[in-house]
Amino acid sequence: MLVTVVMFVGAGIQGGVGFGMNLIAAPILLLIDPRLVPGPAVLAAAVITLLTAIRDHRGLSLGDVKWAFVGRLPGTGAAIAVLLAVSGSALSLTLAAIVLAAVAISASGVNIPVRPSSLLAAGAASGFMGTISSIGGPPMAVLYAGEEGVKLRGTLAGFFFLGTFVSIAALVVAGRFGSTEIVLAAGLVPGIVVGFSMSAQLARRLDAGYTRMAVLAVSSLAAVSVVLTEVL
Repeated sequence: MLVTVVMFVGAGIQGGVGFGMNLIAAPILLLIDPRLVPGPAVLAAAVITLLTAIRDHRGLSLGDVKWAFVGRLPGTGAAIAVLLAVSGSALSLTLAAIVLAAVAISASGVNIPVRPSSLLAAGAASGFMGTISSIGGPPMAVLYAGEEGVKLRGTLAGFFFLGTFVSIAALVVAGRFGSTEIVLAAGLVPGIVVGFSMSAQLARRLDAGYTRMAVLAVSSLAAVSVVLTEVL
């Protein structure tokens, strides 16, 4: 029951804002049953991203997804190389500080144009940061903070959906994903489906001019959660 509630809340936030489900859910799932993270949580994320991409398909830019995904691949590879040489804890704290700095810049009103170069950079940052600290959403979300909510949600959903399978492939290679994780992931789906079904109302409210505020708030929460995890 608790797992369903956790996924309901996380899916409601992601369905409304465009990202953030596992930011909310993963730490709690880890306490409930360590087997639920990362494999089942990652696979379950594919469900919410697919549902969002279908609902907000009119805002999904396949061209943007392509450039961001191309950037994600070397970013993920670089993260693996760095983790072999540097403390993951120190890196996580550094990246959290970078996210907060990016939030402050965006909050000041500065907008970075969404174009191939910025998408490649944001995709690379997302892959790098997500691999090291699990906060892969903010780089893409902050880039789209000035866009319409439907474009932010639709395009991020497409990007994260593809990224999910990159993560699963990495877990398979590492021997941390198999039939057990698939069964456990299935138990997370009911809460996701119900939470997503309720998120349309939140999305409509945010689309009334609050998208940037929501993106910056969730990005800040992501960074602060990483700091607390490493410090406590």
